[in-house]
Amino acid sequence: MSDTEDVSIDNWDDEESGSDEETADAEEETSEAGSEGEAPGASGQNPEQGDDGGRRRRRRRGPEDDSHEFDERSRHAQAFVEDVIHKMGMDCRVRLRRPKEGDSPDEINLEIFGRDAGRIIGKKGQVLQALQFLVHRIVNRPGLERRHILVDAEGYRSRRDSSLATMAKRLGRQAVDEGKIITFEPMNPRDRRVVHLALAKFEGVITKSDGEGEDRRVQIIPVRRPTAQLEPS
Repeated sequence: MSDTEDVSIDNWDDEESGSDEETADAEEETSEAGSEGEAPGASGQNPEQGDDGGRRRRRRRGPEDDSHEFDERSRHAQAFVEDVIHKMGMDCRVRLRRPKEGDSPDEINLEIFGRDAGRIIGKKGQVLQALQFLVHRIVNRPGLERRHILVDAEGYRSRRDSSLATMAKRLGRQAVDEGKIITFEPMNPRDRRVVHLALAKFEGVITKSDGEGEDRRVQIIPVRRPTAQLEPS
């Protein structure tokens, strides 16, 4: 089977990250407009204003998974991300979430939320990925047991994983229908894992990773279905 087709996910990434940034901008404009239109309190002072008349920023608070106990390294990771965000001048908070079903119980799962969360994501999730890399280096010091780190913002990674899995299944069907090997552009380990899992039980194809380092990519390979043998009459 010599036919192959290369697939790029650049445009899809742009749409995903762009929509998050636009959503954050819209939320900021709505929040500001709402504050300006609020009725003053009994003292004639806007409840969003301090004694000097300046408006205070509201910070949305979100519950952590109280039923799950987080260890010292998880709390250290949370404090580090909060400190970085503060120094960036972003209006966001950070909460710890327990690992999802199927993930390692030792995974440290951090979610960023707030009015500037879209800016934390960045184009194609690059800012979020850089932040995750820094947390990984801080938490996984030499001599300590390696822990997987996941840093998300307003559910961006969950939506991205879902979109990538849908795309993988669509391309899996295309590989079967056209008899072509479909090769993704180079992907990070997390994205490759999403594709492999999405097609693990997809009839008619197998997936494999090819290449080394940053050039490693996933291939969707159509396979022939075994021909049923007829019993002699």
